Amino acid sequence: MLHLDATHAAREARTPRMANDEDARPGISLTSSSLMRDGRPWLPVSGELHYTRVPRERWTERLRLMRAGGITVVSTYVPWLHHEPVRGQARFDGRYDVGAFVDAARAEGLEVVLRIGPWVHGEMRNGGFPDWVQHARVAHRTDDPAYLALVAEWFGRLARALGDRGRPDVLLGIQLENELYDQSGHLVTLKRLAREAGLSAPLWTATAWGGARLPDPEMLPLWGGYGDGFWVDPGQPWDPTFRAHFFFSDTWDDPGIGADVREADAAATGSGRAPAATRSSELSAWFPAATCELGGGMATAYHRRPRPEALDIAAVAHAKLGSGSAWQGYYMYAGGTNPGPDLEETQATGYPNDMTPRGYDFHAPIGEAGRTAPSHAALRQQHAFIAAFGDRLAPMRSYLPELRPAGVEDSTTLRWAVRAEDGAGFVFIGWHQPHVALPVYRGARFRIETPRGPVELPSAPVDIPPGTLARWPLGLEIGGVTIDWATASALTVLPGSVPTLVLAEDAGIPVEIVHDGVVHHVEPGADPLRLAGALDVLVLTAADAADAWVVEAGERRLLVSPDEVTWDAAGSVSVRSGAAHPEVREYAGGAWRALDLVLSDGARLEASCAVGTVREPSVPSGDYGNRDGRQAAPRDEVLDAHAAVFALEVPPHTDDAVLRVRWAGDVLQLRVDGETATDRFWDGSEFIVSLRDAGVGPASHVELRILPLRADSGVHLPADAAARLAAARATLCALDDVTIEQRALWRETAPRREPKETLR
Repeated sequence: MLHLDATHAAREARTPRMANDEDARPGISLTSSSLMRDGRPWLPVSGELHYTRVPRERWTERLRLMRAGGITVVSTYVPWLHHEPVRGQARFDGRYDVGAFVDAARAEGLEVVLRIGPWVHGEMRNGGFPDWVQHARVAHRTDDPAYLALVAEWFGRLARALGDRGRPDVLLGIQLENELYDQSGHLVTLKRLAREAGLSAPLWTATAWGGARLPDPEMLPLWGGYGDGFWVDPGQPWDPTFRAHFFFSDTWDDPGIGADVREADAAATGSGRAPAATRSSELSAWFPAATCELGGGMATAYHRRPRPEALDIAAVAHAKLGSGSAWQGYYMYAGGTNPGPDLEETQATGYPNDMTPRGYDFHAPIGEAGRTAPSHAALRQQHAFIAAFGDRLAPMRSYLPELRPAGVEDSTTLRWAVRAEDGAGFVFIGWHQPHVALPVYRGARFRIETPRGPVELPSAPVDIPPGTLARWPLGLEIGGVTIDWATASALTVLPGSVPTLVLAEDAGIPVEIVHDGVVHHVEPGADPLRLAGALDVLVLTAADAADAWVVEAGERRLLVSPDEVTWDAAGSVSVRSGAAHPEVREYAGGAWRALDLVLSDGARLEASCAVGTVREPSVPSGDYGNRDGRQAAPRDEVLDAHAAVFALEVPPHTDDAVLRVRWAGDVLQLRVDGETATDRFWDGSEFIVSLRDAGVGPASHVELRILPLRADSGVHLPADAAARLAAARATLCALDDVTIEQRALWRETAPRREPKETLR
């Protein structure tokens, strides 16, 4: 029997000045236990999208995909480097129009957090400083008056560009600086400069990882967590700082994020290393635990190329949620493309890593080409849960069991936690990690001490398969009916004269639902279970849950479809599909029905793309330089000399067409009329590019260039990619397949009505 005591009282909530007495917005407030919206606890879900890395005409499309994934807040860096490469010549037009981006996000019902720096990082050259700032004779990122004068100029330009949008009634938050560890006074100065320029928001935030010393309570500390990362050396095994994020914990700091840059800066300045990680008992008494950089994916450096899978990404987020997170924030949630060449972080500009010059896909839930990745669906389930139960969950304390894993290498002790208040809450089980396989956990049964008395579940021991991310209800009351407990994950609640609690099967675990002490054994996918004549409980199969979309506009709705579903602010549904007719089912009125859809725009297409070989590859030296043992990326002249060159015959297409390229090698460039439109370092994943976003027109000359990867390169690859390289002996260079794919747009024909067709 696994045991946990959830009887300890939650700490008494405190009310900071932030968002209450300072820069207040009606309807938004903050306590030490949670954010509040309209008088109720609120658990935001934020996702990072960089407007300068996405074509302006794609903003609304991306924002709707974010909202369909359960994102409620969009966050973005405001990169000084992109806006003002030449002093006094700042641009805020086109994709650089930050005010228009704020308008677009707000029009979709999303809150906005601007991360205004002035130093932002984001894998940008100089951390986002323009060259003229980087080379200025000032003490950067300090209270040096000469530096502050430059910052004040920039904040003033930004404030004028935003106009009335730079106020608390429009912005939810402003992040100052990024990964600044020992300049708490400077953060206060930046806040003053921003406010003097006319910028303000209810929340002022700063990144807290790396033992950062923040000016408490002037800044809301925000944390992060990545399950893998490019910033460790190529030969280093899976780092403990990554492994830790697959465990429930009261440790919020992460000493690993940005550690390579932090250590390089410390060596350069003689400031030493930042303090060690802090535990939640040492966190600010003024603020809840909140995150801004849970890994929504991972960037690819030349020397190290991690490729997180959907379940890896979801498992980290799940662990933070079970550990007490009151704000789930992802970096990145939508990838993009650098708006020009020579804007990326490189060893030549003083960084330890070489990044791709143009592509910034980040393996994000929404990729560079605007297509959703499997992680979109994996996170979507968690976000639907937060939308339905976040007001209860946000202020709930997290309780950890008596028997906890002995360390990050413990692969036998079950990882679980409870978030509850007065005996009501959720049991979180997280039994997944990459790289080191977990076994089936045999014979799990739980005893939870609550103020209402002990609860034991399930009725008999169950095996927990690897890959389980569970959120089991505990003492959950809906519409006057209380679920004692259930062994299926809470997903959402649908309105109606008889409300419906929707649970999702955790694959391989029998579903039990207990009400008034009576155990009901339920088959996933069966008709709903009615309890006390006042509550239906619907249990989705694991497969249907993976394809579930919960519409949070107008009246909440549950849809199931393998296709991409979005909706406008009024809740009218659209579907992008490559099928002859998309399959979308809706559960309403106690039954399933097919959604009525009509073809709106475009034609579906999936065909091979004609490829002609222009030049065979030759063997490069493989020695492109290095910094501290990390390989440097080859320059364009290396690709010009040694890359295989393929000409593509791209057929006519519409806005939704993408190229899907399956390839192997070192570096891939897509060149359009001689210019590199985007690029990728090979990690075994498919390369997807939007033809329109890449600038491909009817008369364009389109080439793929693939540089061979030497077997002795020493770069770190995912296991499957490393195996393919090893099998290739000397070098690897292959173009496996190129297809062009286009989806049609379908729209809902009429508002939802009572079901006329029952589907099984």
